[in-house]
Amino acid sequence: MNRDHVLMGVVGRPHGVRGLVHVHSYTAVAEDLATYAGLVDDLGRPWRLSWHGNGVARLHDAAGHAIDSREAAQQMVNRKLYVPRASLPETDEDEFYFADLVGLEVREHGTDRVVGHVAAVHDYGAGTSLEIDGADGNTLLPFTEACVPVVNVGAGWVAICLPDEIEVPVECFPGTAGQGNAP
Repeated sequence: MNRDHVLMGVVGRPHGVRGLVHVHSYTAVAEDLATYAGLVDDLGRPWRLSWHGNGVARLHDAAGHAIDSREAAQQMVNRKLYVPRASLPETDEDEFYFADLVGLEVREHGTDRVVGHVAAVHDYGAGTSLEIDGADGNTLLPFTEACVPVVNVGAGWVAICLPDEIEVPVECFPGTAGQGNAP
């Protein structure tokens, strides 16, 4: 999708045989996903969503036809759901949407040396991370205040502090003594 749309949810596995699907909502209150007008998938197709339980929903296409079979629901698995940015509330001065971070210049904190650009923002459930595309390839960095102390969306950059490399003592891995670095 383009920058005029913001990722708000992802369709998960089917629920039952009548076309219901699990939906992971990125809204503060999951049920609010159904209230946004202009919901579209990553192919640009419009959808309307109605909740049928905790995290379980039915999807209706632009003509109002509901997905009504497990097979059709299976076709929607991992489909991303977006809303037009214009339908979202404006952010406060110190707030931003994760979508705002993609494309920002990444600078080394304290030196302002440019090290790359934010390629993506990931959240797999254990915390948010930034994927940074730099000269040395891509790097995943935890999106914490310690690693990303400054976010300046208005100026188009973030500052990062790369964490020190973690060394694991060899004695943590029985049977590896004298074999050099642990796995």
